[in-house]
Amino acid sequence: MAFMPNLQGWFPWSSSTNRSLLDVLNLAFILVYLVGLFSAAVNGENIGRNRSKNWVFLVVSVCCAVTSIAYFTAGFLQSLVIYFVRGLIWIALAVSLNIQPGRSLRIIVSLWWFLFSLLISAVNVDDLVKNQSLDTIEIVSWLVSLFLLFCSIRLSFRHHEYEDKESDQSLSQSLLITKKENKVELKKAGIFSRLAFSWLNPLLKVGRCKPLSLSDIPSLDSEDEALLAYHKFAKEWEFQKNNSRSKNLVLYALAKCYLKEMLLVGLYALLKTISISSSPLLLYAFVSYSYREDDELAWGLSLVVCLILTKVVESLSQRHWFFDSRRCGMRMRSALMAAIFQKQFRLSSLGRRNHSAGEIVNYIAVDAYRLGEFPWWFHMAWSHPIQLFCSVVILFSAVGYGALPGLVPLVICGALNVPFAKILQGYQSKFMVAQDERLRATSAVLNNMKIIKLQSWEEHFRKVIESLRGIEFKWLTETQEKKTFGTALYWMSPTIVSAVVFAGTAFMGSAPLDAVTIFTVLASLRVMAEPVRMLPEILSVLIQVKVSLDRIEVFLQEDEVKEDVVKRYPLLNSELSIKIKNGVFSWEPNSSIPTLKNVNLDFRRGEKISVCGAVGSGKSSLLSAILGEMPKISGSVDIYGSVAYVSQSSWIQSGTIRDNILYGKPMNKPRYEMAIRACALDKDIENFDHGDMTEIGQRGLNMSGGQKQRIQLARAVYNDADIYLLDDPFSAVDAHTGAILFHDCVMSALQEKTVILVTHQVEFLAETDRILVMDNGSVVQSGSYMEILKSGTTFEQLVHAHQSSMTAVDSVKKQEFGDQFESSVQQPLKQSSESEITAPSSIQITEDEETEIGDAGWKPYKDYLQVSRGYIHFILAILSQSAFFFFQILSTYWLAVTVQMTRIGAGLVVGVYAALSIFSCFFVYTRSWISARLGLKASKEFFSAFMDSVFKAPMLFFDSTPIGRILTRASSDMSILDYDLPYCISFVIAGAIEIIGIILIMAKVTWQVLLVAIPVTMLMVYVQRYYLASARELVRINGTTKAPVVNYVGETILGVVTIKAFAMTERFIQTNLQLIDTDATLFFHTIAAMEWVLIRVEALQNLTILTSALFLVLLPQGTIAPGFVGLALSYALTLSSAQVFTTRWYSGLENYIISVERIKQFMHIEPEPPAVIGDRRPPPSWPSQGSIDFQDLKVKYRPTAPYVLKGITCRIVAGNKVGVVGRTGSGKTTLIGALFRLLEPAAGRILIDGLDICSIGLKDLRMKLSIIPQEPTLFRGTVRSNMDPLGLHSDQDIWEALEKCQLKATISSIPSGLDSSVNDDGENWSAGQRQLFCLGRVLLRKNKILVLDEATASIDSATDAVLQRIIRQEFTSCTVVTIAHRVPTVTDSDMVMVLSYGKLVEHEKPSVLMERSDSYFAKLVAEYWCNSKRDSS
Repeated sequence: MAFMPNLQGWFPWSSSTNRSLLDVLNLAFILVYLVGLFSAAVNGENIGRNRSKNWVFLVVSVCCAVTSIAYFTAGFLQSLVIYFVRGLIWIALAVSLNIQPGRSLRIIVSLWWFLFSLLISAVNVDDLVKNQSLDTIEIVSWLVSLFLLFCSIRLSFRHHEYEDKESDQSLSQSLLITKKENKVELKKAGIFSRLAFSWLNPLLKVGRCKPLSLSDIPSLDSEDEALLAYHKFAKEWEFQKNNSRSKNLVLYALAKCYLKEMLLVGLYALLKTISISSSPLLLYAFVSYSYREDDELAWGLSLVVCLILTKVVESLSQRHWFFDSRRCGMRMRSALMAAIFQKQFRLSSLGRRNHSAGEIVNYIAVDAYRLGEFPWWFHMAWSHPIQLFCSVVILFSAVGYGALPGLVPLVICGALNVPFAKILQGYQSKFMVAQDERLRATSAVLNNMKIIKLQSWEEHFRKVIESLRGIEFKWLTETQEKKTFGTALYWMSPTIVSAVVFAGTAFMGSAPLDAVTIFTVLASLRVMAEPVRMLPEILSVLIQVKVSLDRIEVFLQEDEVKEDVVKRYPLLNSELSIKIKNGVFSWEPNSSIPTLKNVNLDFRRGEKISVCGAVGSGKSSLLSAILGEMPKISGSVDIYGSVAYVSQSSWIQSGTIRDNILYGKPMNKPRYEMAIRACALDKDIENFDHGDMTEIGQRGLNMSGGQKQRIQLARAVYNDADIYLLDDPFSAVDAHTGAILFHDCVMSALQEKTVILVTHQVEFLAETDRILVMDNGSVVQSGSYMEILKSGTTFEQLVHAHQSSMTAVDSVKKQEFGDQFESSVQQPLKQSSESEITAPSSIQITEDEETEIGDAGWKPYKDYLQVSRGYIHFILAILSQSAFFFFQILSTYWLAVTVQMTRIGAGLVVGVYAALSIFSCFFVYTRSWISARLGLKASKEFFSAFMDSVFKAPMLFFDSTPIGRILTRASSDMSILDYDLPYCISFVIAGAIEIIGIILIMAKVTWQVLLVAIPVTMLMVYVQRYYLASARELVRINGTTKAPVVNYVGETILGVVTIKAFAMTERFIQTNLQLIDTDATLFFHTIAAMEWVLIRVEALQNLTILTSALFLVLLPQGTIAPGFVGLALSYALTLSSAQVFTTRWYSGLENYIISVERIKQFMHIEPEPPAVIGDRRPPPSWPSQGSIDFQDLKVKYRPTAPYVLKGITCRIVAGNKVGVVGRTGSGKTTLIGALFRLLEPAAGRILIDGLDICSIGLKDLRMKLSIIPQEPTLFRGTVRSNMDPLGLHSDQDIWEALEKCQLKATISSIPSGLDSSVNDDGENWSAGQRQLFCLGRVLLRKNKILVLDEATASIDSATDAVLQRIIRQEFTSCTVVTIAHRVPTVTDSDMVMVLSYGKLVEHEKPSVLMERSDSYFAKLVAEYWCNSKRDSS
């Protein structure tokens, strides 16, 4: 028994006190247990069903019941209330052994039994040591408590069995939920459930059992939905506009809508401010209590109760402030997003010019989202100054005038924050500008990657992007390094201020420098530190919010389309379809010269009207006037019946082909099939692997221009409207398909409809009922084909221009082919879509985005450190933070020790404290600097590896991956790596070390607190892991819900005219509201889940604080010196806020680390073959001849996909001009892709001058081939940089090339010459000029092989003629391979290759093929000739 005396130090107070403390702990557990039971009952759980059926638990519960009877009996016999209390405790224990509904309650009761057994054993051992005896009833209860310890261990081992059962139950419940309406539980939740966010439990339970999907997330209550938010805002907006207010309309409207919510959140913010500000007063009271001379336990316990109340109010008010403010912000955001979206449908043409599509998208993606955080920042703006004021008042009340000197460094530090914030803001603005430039260039490169690879410019453009990233990185470095000074200033300011206050107090003698004064001052300074740091940032954010409000207000007040521009009537029995009387219209309402003038037109039902005229004559403007899109100056427009509109540039939505054709209407199978046949889509759809369910990617990336136009036309046909407005729908299709569309669609399928057809195809005019010829905004001629051909010059000029090009073809053909050609065209060839040669297969080219599911563990962190090579930085950051906190503790520990020593002077006390504190700031600066360097290093390495991988990726990767997916990683994910991740890691390290340090300090003063702190820590880890299982998926899903909102807005802006014409505005508005609600649902549950975990970890840490406070109060007087009481409590009071800080940043870190996963996915793309193979480089003169041999060439897009080219064998003789023809999708473009090795041959070979092109590097191959691509591509920069991106040629060479391609005169007339600017995509140059630029590049390179990839399909006849003449003159000795729809382009070729279904069906001279009437080529020529000559018949 020698060890017994050593136990006397365990509990330095009396046995009765020990047992009273144990009773308090038991009562606390009983309270938690009862709340848990109540919560389970409220949630509808069958409590009785969860009754334990284990015989061991039943036996022990009986023992507990017997023990409770013994205590009740003793209570009656001895008249002691405490025995009745213990009897109740044992009854509660008996109940808890039988009923434990829910996993969390089982954990709590298990912990209760465990702690109770250990503590009662410790108390009994202590009694035995001191008194050498125990009461019989205590011995009995001790024995039963040991049974409880056994039950606790047994329950812990059985815990996983319960988890499996609950997993099955919750999964089945989630399946049942899907059958019902899955709504947020908040509205039905009780008061306690609302306070503790327990209404979120069902969702988190599902998330614990399986990775969450979008279908698992409950939908919003109606009060949070965008529809209600918009209606409230729209009503107030109209009121504010009509109330003659001129400024801040959006702000006032939002204020009126959400005044009640803002007042409630304001109450929460006020309660939180008061509770935080009162913590120095509580500390003052506790330390004063430690100086007591008599026993005032009631006063001490009342302080503990005040502490509990303060912490509960602080926790609840802060959590609900944060949640409700963001919820209110979410409603504001939804209202504004809906308002902006709906405004775009009402914008006038002038309004659209004032706000580009990109700007409107930004109003939603940036400005509206920024307002989502506005309520939170708004309440911070007034509550922080109050918190600062309260702290200053407490400071003065504690030390009197001694606080005055401390205000000087406080004001200086606060003032320094303002210029420092401005400097940071300046750096960040420059960073954002640089980032925008880099993203603009990246977007341009990604959108034009095909031409970049064809020209072998990857290295150049990668250097361009890396140079822009270098500028961006410079400002990022400046920002991050300056932030380290800000961190040091933040930590140094309380130290300097406290040291000056202590010095001032000692010098003035305004207050004694005892424990009460010192720790009250330190607590006050901690409270005021956050407002001092945050106020400049709050001001900055509110300024940004004001800018966003102003931008949205300007947009919402923009000019709208007038309601009375067009009057619409039902069709009824009217013979009229459209009537325009004395119409004068202008795109510029204030212009003296109208766009359309003196328009008087009547269109009768069933009439087919064609509108023609020169470029800029007003054809498309006429359709806009009919649709009501052009401002009307005078006159009237009446429309009888419904309208369908087909725009000149095809507008296709992301989705399936079927979705685009049905366009929101129900499926009518016969009409649907008729629309597909009439628009020549039947063969295309048959040959798609997924038929009409084939997905159309962004911008229709996996559809040809002709396919997109035909889908758009099919949409109009299926709509079954009364009036059809077709704006040049045949421009993107070949002659044969154009003829099919005109005859089968316009003239047959729409036979009974009124059709107004704007067209440049003169060959179709003769078959329409009436022709309108426009010139200079007026209808100058109207009548049948023959009537107007005889009556005026304008139409005659148009016909003559077309005939002159056909005469050239005619003369060539008559010379080469003789009379049989003439006879062939006498038989009008009108092939149906059945004979069209189309693509053999089309695959779902857009792949689903790869996402990680579940907990990725430590792998992303390991990847982050490995890629950045930052293990040393990471370890140094931990060591620096540990050293910082150690010296911080040491400085306050010095105060706690020396405050008891009267012989040490105040000057020495303050001096050593200041020195230690300031020295600690060196380490926090070091930690911040190391973290910044780690982040910068990671940013650099990740960006470099990412861009390297993307630029080396094969073309198939860009075809199957939406550009937005790559850009997201290059922008938002990269931004997280740049800014958020380094400091997030740093803050998590800092928070974790601070929590550990605080608990160690508390344990140093009262080690018994560890008995609570250790289990609490274990519980907190469990709660956080429980939360993160769902939170991680919520954030991942939320990352996919914002993009559809933004994409939908961007997509809709481009199709506003089409949507309004089809009267589909309401459907698009409803879809947009659904997308907004989906995004808001994820945001709502993400913020709610965050508050759910924070309120629980706060509550758990508050248990630790409560335990520490109880021990300090219940300890006998003099056991712990007042200095150490102040030390322990000053840190203890910050424990819950430190825990919240750490949990919040750790949760953020878990979410941010997903960006590392996402970027890493694109860092290991399988690369295309190397650019240069050192030992297999071709001779510099290669190819000297230019011959091309295709030997059994087979090509497929993917290993599992079918062949697209199926064994092509032919030889192109050096110097020959070869035309490649075939229907859409026959393999023409794939053949060119194989020649440039955009696709590697699956079998066979391609030889150029006898050299296998697959044996050399890609750069060596592509630099020796020239191409004029289908879409002329220019990049932002200058004429010089576009003509010669690699800088290989002199200015003289460039001017010579420009002269040859007819651009010298134009560029010479511009003062800046070769330095003349080129905008994005060459928007400031015409389509013809852009095509001539591409020709100029080819002239500079002077290669032996030239490819024209459908280069003449989208340019006018004049540019086409210039292009062909220059090619004939400059490339006489070169091999020229031409893919073209226009017959004149290929009929004078040396040879023609005809492709069909990926096979070479003909390869011969054109004259030979024309002699065979059954040849594919003869049919193509005859079709073109027939359609072109039809007008002369």
